[in-house]
Amino acid sequence: MKMTIYDNSPERYAEAIRQSGLSIYDPIEIGDPELWIPTPELEQLLNASMVGVSLEGLPLRTRSKVVKEHVCRALGYPVPSSFRKTQPRFPGQFFDTYTQKSNNLQVWNEELAPARRYVILRVSEGDLITKVKVVTGDSLALLDTTGTLTQKYQARLIPGEAQSELISDVDTGLLRPFVQEGVNLAAVSPVSHPRAGQLQPINEIFERLEGLVGESFPDSGYDQERNRGAALHRLVCQHLGYDDYRDDGRFPDVRNQLLEVKLQTSPTIDLGLVCPDSEEALDVPKIEGWQIRHCDVRYALFYALTDGQRVTLTHLFLSTGEKFFTRFPQFQGKVLNKKLQIPLPADFFGG
Repeated sequence: MKMTIYDNSPERYAEAIRQSGLSIYDPIEIGDPELWIPTPELEQLLNASMVGVSLEGLPLRTRSKVVKEHVCRALGYPVPSSFRKTQPRFPGQFFDTYTQKSNNLQVWNEELAPARRYVILRVSEGDLITKVKVVTGDSLALLDTTGTLTQKYQARLIPGEAQSELISDVDTGLLRPFVQEGVNLAAVSPVSHPRAGQLQPINEIFERLEGLVGESFPDSGYDQERNRGAALHRLVCQHLGYDDYRDDGRFPDVRNQLLEVKLQTSPTIDLGLVCPDSEEALDVPKIEGWQIRHCDVRYALFYALTDGQRVTLTHLFLSTGEKFFTRFPQFQGKVLNKKLQIPLPADFFGG
């Protein structure tokens, strides 16, 4: 029986890979509805299979090999007799594995790639795998607070006289056939994959979010940007019509609407490794045979002022990635091509 993306269990991907006979080195198109494992499902599969695995007493090289063997089995791939030195190590699903006892992630001799996945395994002092986290390169870039990695893409936001601006009043040509006015999102998860007929048009999103201008929420502190962002994401989800609020830290923030939300208390927009107008494939399943690209994502930028106690939203800007730089001038930083050391936040693996 043929499986589709609408089947519920992530195991459907592993079963499809088992039946395909593919190896970890065989290329799979990003978004393939049966064989490409989206990042959230990849994380679920690996956690279900690998948490509790013991690496006790294994030398480093053997440990690395054993981890890769377990990853193959978890995803339905045959275990190769030997692992090739490819970049990344799992080319078919485009990811590398890192086994971490400390919170200092080291990436050697290569730049972070925005679409590459990084499978990071937390190992206890007793050498048991306790959690698996899967992130993309753009997410890792935003975690760097040491300056070892200069963010690749930045832009400048200068508010004008209008409190709200719709920079692109229609969606991209690729996305337009799949949007629908008046979609009821009450029973939908904001982090579920986007589907045809479930995407609100960009002008409707604008109308729904305009009402947020002038609203305020408690300021959790200048060093608590993620908490500030979470408060804004919650408000955005409410105004879009979701009963449920979820934020899994992946790009874009409201995956179901292909909507990235940014809170700006300064003019510099940090975009990390994701260039909004890029035509590279986005890590979501295809919609009716069409692969969504980064430039199809909608960007909601909220400019805000804070008095240290409350954050007040003063402006809203909404644009497609395709038109992003027509309003926000781009400037680029340097890209460092050397060993990168990225300190993972204490809550990186969750509770």
